[in-house]
Amino acid sequence: MTRPRTPASLQRVTVVTGGSRGIGAATALRLARDGHHIGIGYADDQEAAARTAAAVREVGGAAVTVQLDTSEAAGVDRLFDTVREELGPITGLVNNAGISGPLGRFTETSPEVMRRVVDVNVTGALLCARRALREMSTAHGGRGGAIVNISSCAATLGSPGEYVHYAASKAAVDAMTVGLAKEFTGEGVRVNCVQPGSVLTDMHAKMGDPDRAWKKAEITPARRPGEPEEIADAVAWLLGDEASYTSGAVLRVAGGL
Repeated sequence: MTRPRTPASLQRVTVVTGGSRGIGAATALRLARDGHHIGIGYADDQEAAARTAAAVREVGGAAVTVQLDTSEAAGVDRLFDTVREELGPITGLVNNAGISGPLGRFTETSPEVMRRVVDVNVTGALLCARRALREMSTAHGGRGGAIVNISSCAATLGSPGEYVHYAASKAAVDAMTVGLAKEFTGEGVRVNCVQPGSVLTDMHAKMGDPDRAWKKAEITPARRPGEPEEIADAVAWLLGDEASYTSGAVLRVAGGL
């Protein structure tokens, strides 16, 4: 019995949510170098999304950008419809869009922030996965594919004093990964997850502490933050043929944390 491999004639078309900056942008470029065409979903930074698309095209990939709120089903449908119409049948999803809200103690975190984090990180990831599975599952007429969800090591560390609500939302992403893998691997869609540690992106500044990644390095065995490209490499492996027997995995890329 030989392991399944992607037919040479099949063009890989991957949707990357939160693809305009940070881990999402690095992943889009890494996948483009592997021959993927990329659908870039982004929330608000049109210029950053355009830069990512231009970088994808420079290495030979095709790219399309779509602005959306992933917590709204209509926006998710518009993203996938556009990618399918302009780039072809979808073969992959990187469920990367996520927010944290400001750093702070749990009792000082507003209900509005909690709801918004859950809306984007949990509901948004579920909606994107649902639509991707309807595109790729053989039970829905698809040709198979793969999903990689982006979680966080916070899902198991809890992030006390910083953002417990965010950690809880990422634990939900881990659970979603395991459940979807068990439900859909037999229908040709592998579902896996990457848990980054502290990575050098602008997310820390948005939380209210631009130096946070380096502060976290003090308690990280690797003694440094991660680079977005290091997360992108893990995502690319999980989407590739080398991971053909890998589904339901939660891969920690966190410098030893």
